Amino acid sequence: MLYYLFEYLNTHYYIPGTGLYKYITFRSLAAVFTSLFIALIIGKKIINILRRKQLGETVRELGLTGQKEKEGTPTMGGIIIILATLIPVLLFCRLDNIYIIVLLISTIWMGIIGFLDDYLKIYRKNKDGLKGKFKILGQVGLGIFVGVMLYTSPDVTIREKIENSHQIESAKDFYPTEKSAKTTIPFLKNNQFDYGKVLHWFGMDEQKSQDLVWIILIFVSITIVTAVSNGANLTDGIDGLAAGSSAVIVSTLALFAYVSGNIMMSDYLNLMFIPNSGETVIFSAAFSGALIGFLWYNTYPAQVFMGDTGSLTIGGIIAVLAIILRKELLIPVLCGIFLVENLSVILQVGYFKYTKKKYGEGRRIFLMSPLHHHFQKQGHHESKIVTRFWIIGIILAIFCIITLKIR
Repeated sequence: MLYYLFEYLNTHYYIPGTGLYKYITFRSLAAVFTSLFIALIIGKKIINILRRKQLGETVRELGLTGQKEKEGTPTMGGIIIILATLIPVLLFCRLDNIYIIVLLISTIWMGIIGFLDDYLKIYRKNKDGLKGKFKILGQVGLGIFVGVMLYTSPDVTIREKIENSHQIESAKDFYPTEKSAKTTIPFLKNNQFDYGKVLHWFGMDEQKSQDLVWIILIFVSITIVTAVSNGANLTDGIDGLAAGSSAVIVSTLALFAYVSGNIMMSDYLNLMFIPNSGETVIFSAAFSGALIGFLWYNTYPAQVFMGDTGSLTIGGIIAVLAIILRKELLIPVLCGIFLVENLSVILQVGYFKYTKKKYGEGRRIFLMSPLHHHFQKQGHHESKIVTRFWIIGIILAIFCIITLKIR
């Protein structure tokens, strides 16, 4: 909203300083500081409200050290993250940008699903919350929405550099904007992959492959949204783990958004140039600030838990950002913490069922899953576990950033 106010003032009254709104860097910094301020100031008030209404966590007895002390800690703190993200975005972003529209709807969509889950757990005393099939249905619905929007919108385009143009002097050195089903493959020199080729491999001619490529795009979108959202949800098990890991991931995506949306930077780094994606830098900055501000209250010992309101939303936003920036194939590395947490649960459950069927009793790979609980069972303090997971997340983020140059 402030974007349009500054634009009006600069156009009609030429007030000094109002021209700063044109710069994504300025609006991104403003979004970071605003989201931090909101999370720190409003966060305290929301925590007090949650405490007064006795919206505390009900902790199941799992035999973990320090577990019972967490009983009654306010949950649904994901509301802090959502508000601290949405307010700066509404203030500093261009709201007619297709990517911002998709991200705003995705945030609210996943926030509602998470809120319903927390509501059923706390108000209705249903320890299982929203049934798993309804969570999956919501995630699949978001995946379909994102896939359809990005496939059908005429504003979702890319521009490719003309092959014989070694150094750009203007936008004329790029081909015109085009609709494309291409994405980025890390570590390959000619690192663009067309999803239409997947159908072509199954014997379809090139024209039919391009006509039906929307099937692949929606399938990829559903897979990424569901996997990352559930991964973030499983990672949210000890104080500060999900929020800190996510802040690292989102900051990395903000960097990718900046270089992908800047024609000079994308040319220098030989990346796919995505017109209008620069606005996602502002969204990412606001989201990062909200996560860091939330960490103020969520680090050990936590004063508030994010609940599914926060974890499902975080995972959904990260997934949608990666799809928008055509970096979804980096997700297994960038979101490596989420992936490992997901796999630990899948392996644990699968092995337990297999051994129960074969030997008559279930056996376990880990002392407990998700993986962070395995280390707790080994006697490691949760602060040490969280810090080491953060360090691993930073290493993975650096590894992803290196893909900008190593191909």
